[in-house]
Amino acid sequence: MFFLIYGLQRSVAIRSPYHPISIEFPARPSKGQTNGAVNQWPLHDNGLNKVVQWDHYSFKINGERLFVFSGELHYWRIPVPEVWEDLLSKIKAAGFTSFAFYGNWGWHSANNKTLDFETGAHKFERLLEIAKRVGLYVIVRPGPYVNAEANAGGFPLWATTGAYGKLRDDDPRYTTAWTPYFSKFSEITSKHLITNGGNAFVYQIENEYGEQWNRTAGATANDRIPNGYAGRYMQALEDSAIENGIDIPLIHNDPNMNTKSWSEDFAPNATGNVNVAGLDSYPSCWSCNLNECTGTNGKYVAYQTINYYDHFIETSNTQPRFMPEFQGGSYNPWGGPEGGCPGDIGADFANLFYRNLISQRVTAVSLYMMYGGTNWGAFASPVVATSYDYSSPISESRKIDSKYYETKNLAMFTRVAKDLTVTNRLGNSTSYTTNSAVTATELRNPDTNAAFYVVIHEQSSSSTVESFRLHVSTSAGNLTVPQHARSIVLNGHQSKVLVTDFSIGDHILTYSTAEVLTYAVVDGAPVIVLWTGAGEAAEFHVKGASRGTVQSASRSNATLYAEFNGTTASIEAVNGYCVIIFDNDVKVVIADKPTGYLFWAPNLDASPFAPVDKSILVYGPYLVRSTSIDGATLSLKGDLNRNTIVDVFAPHNVTSLTWNGRSVNASRTSYGSLRATVSALNSTLTLPSLSTWRVHDGLPERFLNYTDTGIAWVEANHTTTPNPTKPGSLPVLYVDDYGFHNSFHLFRGYFWGNTASAVRLSVQGGMAFGWSAWINGHFLGSYLGNSSVGVANLTLPLSAEVLVANDTNVLLIAQDNTGHDLRAAALDPRGILSARLEGSNDPSFTKWKIAGEANGERTQLDPVRGPLSEGGLSAERLGWHLPGFDDSSWSTSSPSTGFTGAGIQFYRTTFSLDVPKGVDASFAFLLDAPKTKSIRVLLWVNGYQYARFNPFVGNERRFPVPPGVLNYSGENTVGLSVWAQEEDSAAQVEIRMETEYVVESSWSSRFDAEELRPGWSKERLQYA
Repeated sequence: MFFLIYGLQRSVAIRSPYHPISIEFPARPSKGQTNGAVNQWPLHDNGLNKVVQWDHYSFKINGERLFVFSGELHYWRIPVPEVWEDLLSKIKAAGFTSFAFYGNWGWHSANNKTLDFETGAHKFERLLEIAKRVGLYVIVRPGPYVNAEANAGGFPLWATTGAYGKLRDDDPRYTTAWTPYFSKFSEITSKHLITNGGNAFVYQIENEYGEQWNRTAGATANDRIPNGYAGRYMQALEDSAIENGIDIPLIHNDPNMNTKSWSEDFAPNATGNVNVAGLDSYPSCWSCNLNECTGTNGKYVAYQTINYYDHFIETSNTQPRFMPEFQGGSYNPWGGPEGGCPGDIGADFANLFYRNLISQRVTAVSLYMMYGGTNWGAFASPVVATSYDYSSPISESRKIDSKYYETKNLAMFTRVAKDLTVTNRLGNSTSYTTNSAVTATELRNPDTNAAFYVVIHEQSSSSTVESFRLHVSTSAGNLTVPQHARSIVLNGHQSKVLVTDFSIGDHILTYSTAEVLTYAVVDGAPVIVLWTGAGEAAEFHVKGASRGTVQSASRSNATLYAEFNGTTASIEAVNGYCVIIFDNDVKVVIADKPTGYLFWAPNLDASPFAPVDKSILVYGPYLVRSTSIDGATLSLKGDLNRNTIVDVFAPHNVTSLTWNGRSVNASRTSYGSLRATVSALNSTLTLPSLSTWRVHDGLPERFLNYTDTGIAWVEANHTTTPNPTKPGSLPVLYVDDYGFHNSFHLFRGYFWGNTASAVRLSVQGGMAFGWSAWINGHFLGSYLGNSSVGVANLTLPLSAEVLVANDTNVLLIAQDNTGHDLRAAALDPRGILSARLEGSNDPSFTKWKIAGEANGERTQLDPVRGPLSEGGLSAERLGWHLPGFDDSSWSTSSPSTGFTGAGIQFYRTTFSLDVPKGVDASFAFLLDAPKTKSIRVLLWVNGYQYARFNPFVGNERRFPVPPGVLNYSGENTVGLSVWAQEEDSAAQVEIRMETEYVVESSWSSRFDAEELRPGWSKERLQYA
């Protein structure tokens, strides 16, 4: 390769006519010096220690500033601790410094006398241990209320009866309820705080609780009339946390920009204030149904950004701009599109909106969700179906794709851009660019004078392709860049963060029209990776370099110019990547976007800060999880989805490579890297056909001769209820009042004779719920369900042909409960609101019986799967869904053959899997039936309910099941309940397994998790 040198210029200091304000260019402080600008802002701590501090700019941990780039996952949505390590290593690999998680009171507390933090995946402490090992800081969010579109927002369902007050206030009954859970959660977490050698650095109090101020009629947002109950509640939680060992800062996330709650800057010394107040926001709607979101942000406009900057100045001006929740995706509600709505919130969304946060000086953000997971069992609330994929960067199946890579490229940048943690916002205007359709925000570090220019369409919703040059202020003077190359391009929904005077070790990148992806200091010299769109031009200047050599690894080429006390490189079209080595030991890799997606910066230690002199750079693999050096051998661990060329920028004394423990033949390139071709393991898998099934009647309770005297049944004889919703008839038929809560419930109502002409029923079960009725075994009718309706009223006629004249009649109601609502509506009862007979001689019910999950909220039969894992189907009570149940006496049939007539049939099959070691695979069950079919289908895999397939109501058909729930090295049991809600159509369901992905991996999905799949036991027989 060759280089050309064109005229030499000296740096100048001038006023730019382009900027919206006049800017001077002070001398860049030498290393270790400061101009004192940072000291204008107070440095806070929580008064307990100075391990975690903060100011107007950012968080500091042990004296070092941190850009918090975090993502949320929920351990209770993926009940396999071994999988937590897979997910956290993917989050770490993406450049994140932290992750966040919600607790779930309901997951840990089956009743008001039980707490389980030890059994299986209830031991969330393992998540904190993995975080320490992987090297991620942790944002802990225990609740008591978490929302999360979870059943009752994470409240235990025994707390939803009304007996504990309205919840989320200072009612002593509620305080008594939450104290054991919150105290124990805090106590366990305290062992893993940053102050105790762990990685948890902030602790959230409550969630989205914007109740600090009384919004009386005529009051404005600034009328600070406290809600006394809210302040006392928050203060009680804070006191409890501290009493139980929490000595890290306490935080809160305000649900929107209207409530302005719990910030010490906004209302000093107010009761319940936290140390650091945060904001959550979902600018593109938290739901795939855009109609759900108009009340917060106004009319939805795709890719329309929101101004948070002024809000933070008003509410938390001496605190870091912190967003404990920012949109990672959207949940898919009942009736939403199949597969969710990734088109609106995919890679382009991540590119645009996350950079926009940087432009508003946000230095702490946590994406909700980074991994969504699955609402298995009864975790779902009525607003969302089984999937909680959330269009997250890591999919429900744990797959990574373009949104993950796009997010990774920005997160990796923020991890090494130390100057970004201290910036002032100097301007925001189209005057920065030569194209009025493009605007830029200038952020500048007051100590180092490094600057960050965030460029975006002037109308953020625009998707046009715009070319422009950028006016920048640098230590080399005011420049308009690029100087030599073609213009910078915004290609559709896109934003860029372009740097000036960017520190790379002891050297300076004066400017770049390509974005910085990451850099490492290798053998004392920086190796920096820049990236831009495929085929786009790029230009950058390396200060102090007098010449350079272009080493092309692909089709890109560069022209070099000596100017501004350094060297400028100009590349007309970036394709693949090339390497330029400068004579001051700076090495620059310039890559296009597809290539940049596959650059990684694994660390040689477990520090979340990921120091650049403890990192290497790797190009090529689908995923790089970790690295280590032993003598002259560098070991890489990660995932491959194909044979791959691997390029490693590592210390020169490293002469050999291993990949997942295998030696690979590596050679040294002209630009100093080790280069090798790594062959992926053969990972062809054969899936079972699911063709052999056995079947049994799943609703014997509909028949007149069924006996309901066993312990599965409770007599419904309450004449009063603590619930604020009073019943329309007696006895009270709210399932929660009788200790039943989850999924499926049965009601048997007795009455005498044949004088009743109809039964009038009002049933409540949450949106998309359904119910069916039988009299003496004869089908009466069904409510089929509606994705936006949670109560159904029907009057069903009774004919003399189905009634017994001089004896007892039995009405059976089978109800599908889709979970409790969120916030205050968690108290809305589930069950029958009113049941009345119509006819002569005033017929009335003489007795009611209710059945639900086996043993209700009493001692659990299945503590491993937990209190939300089962409902009240016969199949569940008797354990037909569990491994080890003997179905040899059942008939042979299949769900695809189906049955006719209204009722429930339960199908079982078993199959074996044999996933090789060294392979990570993901599988999904596909259920299919026409939308005209009024059926409700539940799928169990090894005892875990992993699908609610209601084609009449929703569109979800693909249901991933994780390893650990699926046995990857042995037998698996599948159960399928098919509920036909109409008499005159065949109930048929097609079911098959498909592979979501297969990769070679250092994290093997074949592991022993037998303890997570407890089998059938004889005690189940008593719950018939």
